[in-house]
Amino acid sequence: MKTLILSLALAGITSLTASAQTSTPAIGQKQVNQHERIKDGVDSGQLTKKEARHLRARQAKIRHDKRVAKMDGVVTPAERKQLHKEQRRASRAIHRQKHDEQHR
Repeated sequence: MKTLILSLALAGITSLTASAQTSTPAIGQKQVNQHERIKDGVDSGQLTKKEARHLRARQAKIRHDKRVAKMDGVVTPAERKQLHKEQRRASRAIHRQKHDEQHR
């Protein structure tokens, strides 16, 4: 009986650990925030349609890279670092485009 309970507990912990290794909530939240920033820029006229299309394409690439990183079941620290780097660059691009004095 103790062996059964112990093995069930171990299986539960293992599954939680496996899901934690592929979890990327910070990256996902950054994507949501950046999508909103792009949408707000279009709505306010700070971003042209072409600029918004380019910025959305960058976000799509980050989503793709995130999916690729999760494919093997583990997001390594190097993959996580690269995703964060891509998000920082995309964030700077959004800021630059929103403040470049072009209006639609």
